[in-house]
Amino acid sequence: MRYLLVVLLLAVCGSAQADEFYAKVIAVMDGDTVMVLRDGRKIKVRLLNIDAPESDQEFGKESREALVNRVLKKQVHVNSQAVDSYGRMLAEISVDGQSVNEEQVNRGMAWEYSHFHRNKRYLSLNKQAQESRRGLWAQAVQPISPEQWRKTHPVKSQPAKAVSSVKAISPVKVNAACGKKHLCRQMVSCEEAKIYFLQCGVATLDGNGDGVPCESLCAAESLIKPASN
Repeated sequence: MRYLLVVLLLAVCGSAQADEFYAKVIAVMDGDTVMVLRDGRKIKVRLLNIDAPESDQEFGKESREALVNRVLKKQVHVNSQAVDSYGRMLAEISVDGQSVNEEQVNRGMAWEYSHFHRNKRYLSLNKQAQESRRGLWAQAVQPISPEQWRKTHPVKSQPAKAVSSVKAISPVKVNAACGKKHLCRQMVSCEEAKIYFLQCGVATLDGNGDGVPCESLCAAESLIKPASN
């Protein structure tokens, strides 16, 4: 009975988060996570049913660049289904009626990652990309899925890492900064800039809209992805 109540509660919570709207993509964190601007509010969106390589994983850069080219600074249709434990909106986004989630899988830029791997549409797209050796499937070495990769690289992929980084800067300083700091010259390190960009949503730190804050501090370093499914 308790299990049934939990399932029903989750279903109600999920349906409460369902929504459809148009918004502009203002940043791309990696191959399956973007930030959109809706009515002046920044929302982090995790693309549903897919799992892209982590930022510092093999093919992570190519996956992110593919998504940048497809959606950055564009108006997209967001079909939200729920909000995950990290506060990210889980959604399918589309441009001109074409599912970007499906495109990422079809082009070999991400793995199919549907619930219990049961979505036949995504399974089919994943298989086609693999058989055609598109994108990450064209690598000479058999690619490792992000799910497996995270198991051997827990430090950079667990949310606890981001929390500890915030504490290292000082909780008081960060909480105050979320409402005050908004310029790269106010940042003391690349790590701090990343936290203010990802945690506080300070978009002004990413002047060129490439998803990397304060490049004078971070150089060409890619954003560390805080978490995935």
